[in-house]
Formats: sequence, structure tokens, C-alpha cells
Amino acid sequence: MSFFENKVVVITGGSDGIGKALIAKLIPLGAKVATCGRSHDKIYTLQMQYSNVLLHAVACDVSNEQECQRFIESTIETYGGIDILINNAGISMRSLFKDVELSVMRRIMDINFFGSIYCTRYALPSILERKGSIVGVSSIAGYRGLPGRSGYSASKFALQGWLESLRTELLQTGVQVMWVSPGFTASNIRNAALTASGKPQGQSPLEEHSLMTAEECAEHILRAIEKRRRSTVLTFGGKAQVFIARFLPRLADRMTHRYFFKQGELVK
Repeated sequence: MSFFENKVVVITGGSDGIGKALIAKLIPLGAKVATCGRSHDKIYTLQMQYSNVLLHAVACDVSNEQECQRFIESTIETYGGIDILINNAGISMRSLFKDVELSVMRRIMDINFFGSIYCTRYALPSILERKGSIVGVSSIAGYRGLPGRSGYSASKFALQGWLESLRTELLQTGVQVMWVSPGFTASNIRNAALTASGKPQGQSPLEEHSLMTAEECAEHILRAIEKRRRSTVLTFGGKAQVFIARFLPRLADRMTHRYFFKQGELVK
């Protein structure tokens, strides 16, 4: 019997990338899945893909508290409760801070940080009752600030700090609170990353074929939930970056600058 069989799993940002891969892994394991995404068209396509099973899929912008509340409450109404919440929805950016419009910084915090807060707040009573799990999909950028991604890094630092506080608050309740930090993963997040003016970047400079796939990332996340880990950093490179940032911060500064700047220009 699968660990996830008959468990109600909520995944934000399920219409693309890691979120979509999580859905594909969980449904065959017998989980009852609820998900949301900003695009009505992508949510409709997802529902058609899983038309033979019950998938509670809702168009929802997680930066909007009322929409998050409706999504979580409709999930509880559909399934009777929530066992696992995976706060996966997120957006990145590509711009030096001196060039970026401040509305971009606010938008990133609204989605990456406050979106997790809204969904968790409304799901928390049910998760407490079921002694379930709260998961945040973070990033290596939550351990080491990255140039050209200052708003993204700030949102992931905030996410991890908040989750650590929440974990301590819930220490004696039986609820698991965990964050997962993927390295570079082949997903849509770089294509959708916001430029200085707030428009989607539309392309990725990275060689996507050489990156960890969203499917591999989803497997790691589910394994970490089943083992009730505190946090998980994926990929050897990611672990090395976290280690260097913690114990050799000056070296980390130089290495990070060298990686993200070529001939004095930011690599986007």
C-alpha cells in the first residue's frame, strides 16, 4: 500500500513544471489531489488529461488571499480535509536591482511568500487535525542570494524563515513542516521569469537538457515527505553551494559573481 493512498494532497502551481510532475506521480499512488494555477486554459487542459479520475483543479492566483481561501475551502468541501499541502507556486525574475521596477519585487513576494502564507493559513486547521504535512518548494536561492534574482532570493529566504518558525510553533502537534530546495530544474520558471519591467523573459539561457527534470524533482519531494524530513537540498551542486555559502562566504561571493556575470554583463 502506498504511503499516499487516500491522502488528500494540495499542490499550488500544478499546471506546469514540478507541480504538474507531482500530480502525475501522486494520482497513480492513490492520492486525492487538488491543485491550482493562474491560467484557466492550463487548468482546463489538466482536467481533461485526468478526466477519468477526480482531480480538483481550480484557477487561482495565489497572490490573492480570497482566491486562496476559496481554493482551500473548496478542496476541504470536495475531499473532507487536507493531509498534505505543497506550496509549489512560484515565479522568478531576471534583472539587476538598480534596473528593476519595484512592482516586480512586490509581485514576486506576493506569489512566492504570501501565496504560501495564505494557503497554509486556511489549510492549517485540517492539517493539524490530521497531523499532516506542510511543504514549501524553496530554492538554493533561499540559502545564497543570487545576482539578478534579488527579489526571488528574498522571497525564498523569507519562505524558509517563516517555515522554520512555523515548524517550531507546531513542534508538539505531530505536523511535519519541511522545505525542499531544488537546484536548477528543467521547468517553465525561467521562461516565465519577470524582466525589469515585469514582462515574462520568454526564454532560458541554460541548457535545459542538462538539468534535473521536474519528474526527478517530484520523486525527491515525495520521498522526503514520506520520510518526514525537515529539509532537503537536491543535487550535489546544490549541496556544495549551500556548504560553501555557510562556511566560506567570501569564496561564495566570488564564485557566484563569476557564474552569473560574463564580461561584466549579467547572464540572464
